Amino acid sequence: MDIALEKASETNASLKIKLTPEDYKPEVDKKLKDYGRKVAMKGFRPGKVPASLIQKMYGKSILVDEINNLLSRTVSSYIRDNKLQVVGDPIPNREQADAIDWDNQSEFEFKYDLGLASDFEVYFDQLPAVPNYQIEAGDKELNETIENLQNQFHGHEHAEEAAEGDMLYGELTQERAEGEPFSTKTALPLNKVAEDALPQFIGKKKGDTLTFDIQAAFPDEKDRALATGVKGEEAAELQGEFTFTVEDITRNKPGELNQEFFDKVLGAGNVENEEQFRTKVQEIIGGNYEREANTLLRFTIEKTLLENIPITLPDEFLKQWLLEVNEGKFTPEQVEEQYDDFTRSVKLQLIKNKIAEQADIKVDFEEVMGVTRQMVREQFGFYGDDSQMSETIDRIARNYLMDDKNNGQNYTNMFNRVYDDKVIEYAKTQLDIQPQTVTLEEFKELAAANNNR
Repeated sequence: MDIALEKASETNASLKIKLTPEDYKPEVDKKLKDYGRKVAMKGFRPGKVPASLIQKMYGKSILVDEINNLLSRTVSSYIRDNKLQVVGDPIPNREQADAIDWDNQSEFEFKYDLGLASDFEVYFDQLPAVPNYQIEAGDKELNETIENLQNQFHGHEHAEEAAEGDMLYGELTQERAEGEPFSTKTALPLNKVAEDALPQFIGKKKGDTLTFDIQAAFPDEKDRALATGVKGEEAAELQGEFTFTVEDITRNKPGELNQEFFDKVLGAGNVENEEQFRTKVQEIIGGNYEREANTLLRFTIEKTLLENIPITLPDEFLKQWLLEVNEGKFTPEQVEEQYDDFTRSVKLQLIKNKIAEQADIKVDFEEVMGVTRQMVREQFGFYGDDSQMSETIDRIARNYLMDDKNNGQNYTNMFNRVYDDKVIEYAKTQLDIQPQTVTLEEFKELAAANNNR
């Protein structure tokens, strides 16, 4: 076997492979003998089919399969052993392959086009400092959060006069020219009433009667079904004027800061008074802000790596490769439109791979299992560490990772997640990370600015 790499440029190369009978014949002969022992053919006893007949019937297909397998192994090994920064997949020369005479040739030549990334190194000490924004959660954020919780875990109170957002209880009727008149006890949620029709309801009191067009007041069929109590299909056909007599008006009342409210929000018995409640909510806010800050820090680290480590890619090769591997799914215009996002992902992965190589970062099965166990706990709400619970979590995690229905994609996804996290955590130890305290509003502006880039 003869293998030669020819570089046309820094990012484009060709891999030429020459095969002689010594490279493929031993394996082909072995498979032909195996076929001879296994093939059942009329007129011959098992294992007694003449070798010449086996060669005539199966020789060509076995030869093609073996050479294709040999080429796949050879190309992959050459790329790995020579540490080539290949992007995309090697593209075989179709014209050369189609011209092969499989019946008469014994020596074969193949050519693969390769797309290469330019050489680069990661020198952390030459990279700029990375800001780590820490959100300052003061009394304003704490009070707003508690107010939102009070509205979320609200109570109810009776009102004398209807206002926006109230619930009106009473009797809804409609006289009909044919059939029985429509009549039902129901509740009209004013937050579902169309803005143009809302003035008809505002200011109404107990005992008041109003008439309104059902479709104008509730243009959404689901809201109409909710207001009238009829099924969706029937609600879609409702039309005309309806009369409603108000019997009661209820209004959401913010939850009071008492033990019942504390238990609803944080769970029974976790806090015993308002001071403890405020402290706990402050901790939760801090945890949420920390997660948001860590997400932005990760994004900023990746952005810093991309902007300061130049990598050249074989653009034309990659665009052609994307069209071929997604044959019929994308047009050249669509590839062009999404190409920048694609190359950003490719460059970032190349940089992370380089960091992993420099730091000797590896991921083992138990690390993948650990992250998967945590995912199972969060998704299914499993808490506690008793042996039975742990066994259940382990079983679910293993079944998820070993699911054959998606060709091992679950394991690949979780492996990549752990790998990516370890690379970023290592990068944090090497970069100059500078904490910066910001207000929530400043943080939102920073996050929005980074997301738009």
